[in-house]
Amino acid sequence: MNRIGRVEQVLKGKEVDRPPLSLWYHFGVQHGGGERFARLAVDCFRHYRFDFLKVMNDYFYPMPEGIEAVRTVSDLKRLDRFEVETSPWKEQLRALEVIASELTGEALFLDTVFDPWQTLRRSLAGEHLDRLMEEEPDAVLSALDVIAENLSGYCRRSIAAGSAGIFLSIAADKEWIDREPFVRFVKPFAARVLASVRGKAILNTAHIHGDDLWFDDCIDLPADAFNWWDRGPNGPSLAAVKEKIPGCVMGGIDHRIVTRRTGPFLKEHVREGRRLGGRDRFLLANGCSIDASVNPSAIRAIVEAAREEIS
Repeated sequence: MNRIGRVEQVLKGKEVDRPPLSLWYHFGVQHGGGERFARLAVDCFRHYRFDFLKVMNDYFYPMPEGIEAVRTVSDLKRLDRFEVETSPWKEQLRALEVIASELTGEALFLDTVFDPWQTLRRSLAGEHLDRLMEEEPDAVLSALDVIAENLSGYCRRSIAAGSAGIFLSIAADKEWIDREPFVRFVKPFAARVLASVRGKAILNTAHIHGDDLWFDDCIDLPADAFNWWDRGPNGPSLAAVKEKIPGCVMGGIDHRIVTRRTGPFLKEHVREGRRLGGRDRFLLANGCSIDASVNPSAIRAIVEAAREEIS
């Protein structure tokens, strides 16, 4: 069974010889152009012989011209619609075009996107966002509406470039945000982005990001697959989520231990992860990004165990 066929069978709910595998980490080359990044991504994918590629996205949402940070209501109102092809995302789109030209017929790839609230925090408002949500919630909601529209436009453009799905990172950690603001400021806009590409790709994935999660509030998001830190202390387990969704789960590998364990330990960890994921509706992957300082031998050990035949 080839790489594409294996992923497609999993998405159809059918058993496969082994779960498709992917791993990812940040290359740290966002200061450069998209073509260079694409070559690194494809080289990493082929070197380790993964089954599908999860493309990182380290090109940031643009700050409105004339301000250095979003601090006030007037700053929030400066956020407006823009053409994604002329934004900093043009480098990511260029990377996707290169990756598509390299991997068409060989493997599927996903494109990483950060949800609107996370985008507002990490790219624009930073430390000012909590205060703005408390003091000017309507202005924040209006800004998130604009960001969601821009992100949705980008996602559709990404899929047109060849992505098999959007990997949407959704900030859902209880340490970062309480439930009420999560339900008000995060979930609706994440759901809108996912809905904008529903049916336009086969592997739109909701990455529920964090350690202790508002997972039950995320379970109805319109995604083909869910990815999260399932091997962490707060779960939930792969099996528990499979019972609640019609789609697939993606996980089984604890990203936090890959740089701190020996090859034999990681092989057994992967074997256990495969047992936890089951024989259907399961893609084997890390629960979040691995540290970029990872030893290549650690990844090779994971790949070796992932390819073992299990009766």
